[in-house]
Amino acid sequence: MPKFEPVLLANVGKPNSHTLKVYEGQGGYRALKKVLAESTPSGFLEAVKSTNLRGRGGAGFPTGLKWSFLPKDHLGPIYMCINADESEPGTFNNRILMEEDPHQILEGVILSCFATRATTAYIYIRYEYPLSYDRMHSAIDECYAAGYLGKKILGRDFSLDIFMHRGAAAYICGEETGLIESLEGKRAWPRIKPPFPAVEGVFHKPTVVNNIETVCCVTQIAARGVEWFKSIGVPSDPKNPRDPGSYGPKLYCLSGHVNKPGCYEAPLGITCRQLIDEFGGGVWKGRKAKAAIPGGISMGLLTEAEFDTPLDFSGPGKVGCLGLGTAAVVVLDETVSIVDFLHNSCRFFAHESCGQCTPCREGTAWSLSMLERIKAGRGRLRDLDLLLEIGDTIGIMPGTTICGLADGAAWPIKNAIRKFRAEFEGYIKRTNPRGYMMTDAVEALPVVGAH
Repeated sequence: MPKFEPVLLANVGKPNSHTLKVYEGQGGYRALKKVLAESTPSGFLEAVKSTNLRGRGGAGFPTGLKWSFLPKDHLGPIYMCINADESEPGTFNNRILMEEDPHQILEGVILSCFATRATTAYIYIRYEYPLSYDRMHSAIDECYAAGYLGKKILGRDFSLDIFMHRGAAAYICGEETGLIESLEGKRAWPRIKPPFPAVEGVFHKPTVVNNIETVCCVTQIAARGVEWFKSIGVPSDPKNPRDPGSYGPKLYCLSGHVNKPGCYEAPLGITCRQLIDEFGGGVWKGRKAKAAIPGGISMGLLTEAEFDTPLDFSGPGKVGCLGLGTAAVVVLDETVSIVDFLHNSCRFFAHESCGQCTPCREGTAWSLSMLERIKAGRGRLRDLDLLLEIGDTIGIMPGTTICGLADGAAWPIKNAIRKFRAEFEGYIKRTNPRGYMMTDAVEALPVVGAH
């Protein structure tokens, strides 16, 4: 691939990179000073909107477009919520940014609040990230002391306060309205929409929810310009007016059975095979790859034959996955049982479902129950079709749930069974040779921890 210079991870690994002194020494906050001196909130919002920056938290919604949904004549307050919950399995890029380069995040938060006219920002972080919390908190204190936060920032008629808020760590808090409910001190049950957060969010006021990596991209857009950002990645498809493209740099988390797991920065559109071979050093122990998760387990599975799929916002969807998600790639080598993978996936989502929506609460629990029975040697071939029926009928996309957790639970089921059905059938026949053809109802095994 062409030479690419990392920008989001440029300060990572440098001594004391988390301090204001080092960040300013690398040119930090120059972009903020320039924007506040030369631009207006609406002008900077339009600049970000013109980049087609898409949210890096999982959904990939255009950031500037989301900002533009805020009511233009609202008297305030307007809030900004930064999602640092990072609960998608295999994802750890937000943690690295918070620990190693918190000021890049804060500069992006301040710029984003300037564009949206937000006067208060909350950084919602999971409690399992103690170092991230401490580094972010210290960086916020440094910003207040330097005049980057507080009243009349850099002499402009722009004031902003930023607060850290620790969550109790639940997958559902990665959904923006679940995060908002938790931030307000309530149970993290996602809200029915509309109204959307841009109209009625935190404390019933207009709110924007953005991801840590997204606001870091805002920092780089302010520093390097719109044309620089749009020179990286995959252009929009002129034949598809609904495709805003996949522009800019992206952080890919690579883990599983590779020689060099880690967080890597590359242009959007790198293929899964390039990521594994050129960054991860190939599959470990001289083995062959069997499959890979393209962006967190909620995205489903790529088979090894699909590894040339571009990891941009449209690529994984073309091979039956839910999308790019958080770009957390987990590699499974040839020794991995896909039955075990799906069992672990179903166990995770049955535990993390908030239980508010019946299809999700029951669908995730019964999926796990069937996988438990299959693993116990009592599986039937019919179970595979029942699992697919659950996978095809739960989620916000078929219109049966409030949020997308059920979709995330469904895609691994659909991908694993449809792409590796022969392995499932072989396992069931081998472990239940007398009963695999049964079609009568059978007693479920008790499941610990499911709803």
